[in-house]
Amino acid sequence: MNGVLSLIFFSIEFLLLIFVIRSSGKNKTNYLFTVLLVLLAVYQFFEFLICGMELKIPVVTYLAFVTITFMPPLGLFAVWRFGEVKSKYTLLIFLPAAFFTVYYLTVLSKFEVLKCTPYYAAYNYPLGFLYGLFYYLPVLVILIISLYKSYFVRSGIYKIKLWKIIFWGYAITFIPGFIVTRIFPEMFFAVESILCKFAFILFWFIVYFIKSNKTTKAENN
Repeated sequence: MNGVLSLIFFSIEFLLLIFVIRSSGKNKTNYLFTVLLVLLAVYQFFEFLICGMELKIPVVTYLAFVTITFMPPLGLFAVWRFGEVKSKYTLLIFLPAAFFTVYYLTVLSKFEVLKCTPYYAAYNYPLGFLYGLFYYLPVLVILIISLYKSYFVRSGIYKIKLWKIIFWGYAITFIPGFIVTRIFPEMFFAVESILCKFAFILFWFIVYFIKSNKTTKAENN
């Protein structure tokens, strides 16, 4: 059945979310990362609807894209919050996501599901190169910041541990995912879907981060 992997991942992520929501505490960084996990699970559900339930209509594909569009800037915002970056301009990182959300609403008819498999979906949509640039840039910034904080800055042992969770979670998720979608040309149009499958790894890392961050209260150290 097409979309079966998305259904499996969604089911597991949904169960993990119940644990995360109940145990994240009143930590703002944990709250932001929890929202990120919700978006990832919701995308998996949308992909199951598209491929598993044959809802290959533009509006469902659009909603799936809106879901993943906000994940990179939200992840970066959570990292900035954890790193105690204080600036009135930090919310500007959501402007590209807002732009694509509004723009894609005006061109719904151009969203097309090219292929569905049990493991991923392939899409065609406008401004693909620009969208990809927007999508990867926040991830690259997260990798740079978390790498620097993990190995080049002296701080408390718990804080370093948490930065390493972020770095390795994003590195193990996005670097192999990026390589795979470049090695196999047929996967070029499925990059978003494939990266969200690899993000199942990131999901577990973030769950571990939330659990550890609540325990150590690293933001107060």
